[in-house]
Amino acid sequence: MKILFISLGCDKNLVDSEEMLGLLGSRGYTFTDDETQADVIVINTCCFINDAKEESVQTILEMAEYKKAGSCKALIVTGCMAQRYRQEILDEIEEVDMVLGTTAYDEIVSAVEEALQGKREVEEKPLTYLPDTGTGRMVTTGGHFAYLKIAEGCDKHCTYCIIPKLRGAYRSVPMERLVAQAEELARQGVKELILVAQETTVYGVDLYGRKSLHLLLKKLCAIAGLRWIRILYCYPEEIYDELIETMKTEPKICHYLDLPIQHASDPVLKRMGRRTTREDLIRIIGKLREAMPDIMLRTTLIAGFPGETQQQHEELMDFIDEIEFDRLGVFPYSQEEDTPAASMPDQIDEETKLTWQEELMELQQEIAFDRAQDMVGRTVTAMVEGKVADENAYVARTYGDAPNVDGLLFIHTDETLMSGDFVRAKITGAAEYDLIGEISDEFTK
Repeated sequence: MKILFISLGCDKNLVDSEEMLGLLGSRGYTFTDDETQADVIVINTCCFINDAKEESVQTILEMAEYKKAGSCKALIVTGCMAQRYRQEILDEIEEVDMVLGTTAYDEIVSAVEEALQGKREVEEKPLTYLPDTGTGRMVTTGGHFAYLKIAEGCDKHCTYCIIPKLRGAYRSVPMERLVAQAEELARQGVKELILVAQETTVYGVDLYGRKSLHLLLKKLCAIAGLRWIRILYCYPEEIYDELIETMKTEPKICHYLDLPIQHASDPVLKRMGRRTTREDLIRIIGKLREAMPDIMLRTTLIAGFPGETQQQHEELMDFIDEIEFDRLGVFPYSQEEDTPAASMPDQIDEETKLTWQEELMELQQEIAFDRAQDMVGRTVTAMVEGKVADENAYVARTYGDAPNVDGLLFIHTDETLMSGDFVRAKITGAAEYDLIGEISDEFTK
């Protein structure tokens, strides 16, 4: 039996997909990327914002055509959309056989087997459940880096966000399980471990009675083979002194943080249900930069939140101009059903949202280009991602670049390099968001 597996959405969803691939592979299933050759198609869906929802629906409908044609014997839908619209999917798309909620992905093998037997049903477990599939993940990111999901769910209940209803309350994965997973990933050749969760900074509060991310980091840093450890999704108000000190003193931890601030105008932050003010953000960012002057900071913003005024948009522009984030993304507000923000008055029209998004990105572009130019002449450590076709050049990332969201470093060299190699490179130029470099005299693999 050949399985086509499609993973949509975020890197946290990707970890769930890799867990399911590992379970299926251990039962003898093989995999294909050709829809016409697949006996079973599994789609791990996302519905965080409307665009993601539309992509999920479109993908399901496209794959349903192969079920109609008879080449596919079973079509299974998992993930966030499966959790949110589980019965509707079965009722409205007759080609779908099984629907697995966000906490039921450890049942993927039985779901496939039952679907092949002709069953049609929803498989779900309480949102308090935390699946444990062991360490047998099938890493799909190339082998030299991997994501480690350290917690599930969220307790923040921001007014624009549906995640707590799809993923449940915050549940930390026990530290011993994470260390075992990380050790197995390192044995498989993973050199960069990227910690993810809906929020990483409160890891351990539910299990150990205190924030314990710094303790987890120290255990992960002790694992042989790991060279870089990167942390994503840190709520700024939860940054704490032991975490900063651990980042500062442990050489394997990249001086890089993703702080999704969403906005910087106090009235907008309050309506969003965020727990910071503009002054809080300035203080926290200042503290991080004082402790680690070379830290790279990424953030995300929402443009056009309900009730946002032109003045509040300009306040955000001024804040971005003042703080100068190294990396920044902007999303137009998505009016998600079943969220408090969806029914707020003064919804912003789409044209204004897109205009404000464009203005923010243009401002950030200037900042990013200036920062890239400032890198010229510096020598940095970089991890090779792959070779540029038909050129004596390689694609790499610095400590300041998370995969798939940040820029790249293009290294020109006659040396033979492999994906996952670490090199020292001198930055010789900058092209918009990306850097250009050459192997330095101190080069060692």
